[in-house]
Amino acid sequence: MVEALILAEASPGEVRTALLLDGRLTEAWVERPARPDGVGDLQRGRVVAISAAMSGAFVALAGNETGFLPESAANVPRQPIKQAVQEGQILGLRVTRAAQAGKGPRLSALLTDAEAALIAAAPPGAPRLVARGPCAIQRLAARYPQAVIRLSGAALVARLRAVLGDRLQGQHGAVFDEAIEGEFAELAENAVALPGGGVLHIQTTRALTALDVDSGGAGDGLARFNEIALPEIARQIRLRNLSGAILLDVAGLSAKRRQALLEPLRAALSPDRLTRLVGLTGLGLVEVVRDRIYPPLTDMLHTPLAEGLAALRQAAHDAAARPAARLMLQARPEIIAALRDLPGALDEYTALTGHMLELQSLASGPAQNWEVPRD
Repeated sequence: MVEALILAEASPGEVRTALLLDGRLTEAWVERPARPDGVGDLQRGRVVAISAAMSGAFVALAGNETGFLPESAANVPRQPIKQAVQEGQILGLRVTRAAQAGKGPRLSALLTDAEAALIAAAPPGAPRLVARGPCAIQRLAARYPQAVIRLSGAALVARLRAVLGDRLQGQHGAVFDEAIEGEFAELAENAVALPGGGVLHIQTTRALTALDVDSGGAGDGLARFNEIALPEIARQIRLRNLSGAILLDVAGLSAKRRQALLEPLRAALSPDRLTRLVGLTGLGLVEVVRDRIYPPLTDMLHTPLAEGLAALRQAAHDAAARPAARLMLQARPEIIAALRDLPGALDEYTALTGHMLELQSLASGPAQNWEVPRD
């Protein structure tokens, strides 16, 4: 039986969640509670346009968002969209895919009885957010009912105690050890070390994700090198929440020899319920498809806000070590603006440390913490 452990750490503006299976980091989630991804939200929306060409309808949602309701997920399934819904119609909906890659949320009107009852009982009016979907901790807890759950952050523990009950182990201080912190930091990089000395290069575009294996000079052992690398490649796909079309270029093998890697890769991918191996393309690239539901980690980690929240997390850590110190965060203007723009993040820092964090814009360079001299 696989031993599952769920760890989560709250820091100002952010919650990072890790799933460890048999002691190995298997899933990593970064969430900003002030800007949730919306997956699983229950909404009451208004149909604003019907697109027969796209076999769906556009729906106005709470927060000035517009979502897309596919014909297949309308409340009258197996009917053309123009017969299933009408412009101006009010619908109860569940968000099934987060907004990403320039597209709005994906929606479904096929609700459970409990979901329909909850929406019906909400105050009138549309668009309206009726209930938030589960966070990563709740989703993992449901998928791994025997998992131990350890959380750090008083507000986070209080919020989830009623939901998770005795399964939840709150604690003071960090629940991430140095190794997990290091792995989370590596997820912001586009290159990953592979067993045997090779490197996996990862490039994400709006259309697809390209994975390129560099053997690092494996020489005549290329077939074995590639096969040994497959479990780590599958792990990185899941860890980074890569989704949509994924093309893998293994190192230096003919098309015939690449064919022999398909079954080992299928086995490596099999624990991830969202991923499917398609096969080889005409160019000999391995084609994988993974369901688009949540934003990939690259969308969360390669932004000025991500840099700012990392600096805020470090500042909170420094302030805990020196409670009397007043700190200043010096960073590029776009980082400062992103932090000020995220509701609650700076207030959470103040509540946690007892001091406001002074902010100062710099023309260039990484975010840094500086102690403010006392008068």
